[in-house]
Amino acid sequence: MDRRTFVQSGLATSAALGLPLEGESIITESNDANAFKLKYAPHIGMFKHSAGEDPIDQIKFMADQGFSAFEDNSLAARDVVLQEKFGKALRDNDMEMGVFVGNWIVRRGDGLAKGDPEVRKAFVDEIKSSVDVAKRVGATWMTIVLGNRHHRLEPDYQTANIIETLKQASAILEPHGLVMVIEPLNHLHNHPDVFLSKVPHGYLICKAVNSPSCKVLFDMYHQQITEGNIIQNIDYAYEETGYFQIGDVPGRKEPTTGEMNYRNIFKHIYGKGYTGILGMEHGNFHPDKEGELKLIKAYREVDDF
Repeated sequence: MDRRTFVQSGLATSAALGLPLEGESIITESNDANAFKLKYAPHIGMFKHSAGEDPIDQIKFMADQGFSAFEDNSLAARDVVLQEKFGKALRDNDMEMGVFVGNWIVRRGDGLAKGDPEVRKAFVDEIKSSVDVAKRVGATWMTIVLGNRHHRLEPDYQTANIIETLKQASAILEPHGLVMVIEPLNHLHNHPDVFLSKVPHGYLICKAVNSPSCKVLFDMYHQQITEGNIIQNIDYAYEETGYFQIGDVPGRKEPTTGEMNYRNIFKHIYGKGYTGILGMEHGNFHPDKEGELKLIKAYREVDDF
């Protein structure tokens, strides 16, 4: 199927958004002029009003806007046929696959922190299954959520239990060139009982695992809440950072809608020579199709450095 040409209607809206006038094409075939400097990765549903409900059409729409990557947390829970369709759509549109959640089943409770042998085995088995998921879509990275802290075990013992589990998982992933990215989640607003809440803790864990298949997922939304000082913490953790995710604070919406200066942050990441993916793990600030176009415009603004 040829990529669709989407046309914006409404002169006032077009003028307000800095978009083409009615009758002019909003999007063109992807080309160097249309591309972003960094590999921002939208997700399914982010552009459904512009591209329709079909996820393959949504991927095509993303590519036509200049996005060169895509992520899907729920990928491992999707039908195998759809996973294969995603893989083909990404190849056809010259896009890279970002993260999916590698431990979709074993990601809650305190079993990993406690070192429960049955939970560890279930986790490792799920990582084995995620290898096949990654191959279907050409993925390199998978998000790992480490669950909750255990309330009756010293934190250092819990960290040691996590390290051992991740070492076993890394041994599975290394031969395939795949990378787990462990995600610190904020404990102040969204995840009050989470085991891993800060990037320095994730950095320590990855140093101890000592594998190219275990890195940190630096989600800037979560870390603005727990730590702030984003640019300096990126520098401190960069050696063990495998992936970034985006979301403004407050609200977890697109850049320019909150307090974070994403233009400076992206400029800094770009200046470090980062060639990986930055996942757009946030909602849309404005509703409907107009909101989707405003979101794209916001990324054009913060990518202009």
